[in-house]
Amino acid sequence: MKNSDTEQKIQTFRQLHQSGCFIMPNPWDAGSAKFLEKQGFKAVATTSGGFAFSKGLQDSVTAISSDMMISHVKEIVESTSLPVNADFQNGYADEPDKLVENVLRCLDTGVSGFSIEDATGDKNNPLYEHSLAVERIRAARGAIDSKKSGVVLTARCEAFLVGADNALKIAIERLTAFAEAGADCLYAPRVTDINVIEELVKALAPKPVNALVTAPGPGLTFSSLASLGVRRISVGSSLARTAWGAFIKAVKEISGKGEFTGFADAAPFDELNRIFE
Repeated sequence: MKNSDTEQKIQTFRQLHQSGCFIMPNPWDAGSAKFLEKQGFKAVATTSGGFAFSKGLQDSVTAISSDMMISHVKEIVESTSLPVNADFQNGYADEPDKLVENVLRCLDTGVSGFSIEDATGDKNNPLYEHSLAVERIRAARGAIDSKKSGVVLTARCEAFLVGADNALKIAIERLTAFAEAGADCLYAPRVTDINVIEELVKALAPKPVNALVTAPGPGLTFSSLASLGVRRISVGSSLARTAWGAFIKAVKEISGKGEFTGFADAAPFDELNRIFE
């Protein structure tokens, strides 16, 4: 990929975060990325969960190696002309110095943005200590700046996802600190209550906030979230899990009943061929 192409994608991605709201769906392989581009989306993001499941692995910060994820991110970037945001989990390192090394490798894939989360992968201590979590975001910012790059840095607080007590308070405190450390976009996954999303948006303004939608729910529509001031909507592993849902249903009908009714909603072969011409 030409450097000018990468720079243009980064500029486009940054502009998307300046005003309004956009949906950033999450492909899990090259084919799904190509299809999403043809549907008119303005950007896409990788999904650690979708990728992990495709490799027969659990979605955790320890299941996927940095080499595997870098290779996957590069494949998605090269499969589409859209800006790509990388779900870079915890940066595949605990200490800031090692995190910087991995971030620099991620930047070399041509991504337009990436996220760093504060989850450790340790069930006993699921979140990095506050000051270390902030220092990790500051280190990621420094890595971007060292490249004189405009790549969008998203900081994630996993307080809701790990089931922390006082998750909203923790998320606001941490995301505010992450913004001060250089994060461009803020994200607290697994918030399903529209009122809590509104609280987050107000507390973190004027920084752009990413909302994750993984299932239908009251108020969880593009228009409703946009009206609250949400800047970016992603869907995580939901598209991959939707595909898995249909696959599992069809396989169980074959193995359990010897029937093939699960194929009724399969995409026509010729249509798929035309999509990937």
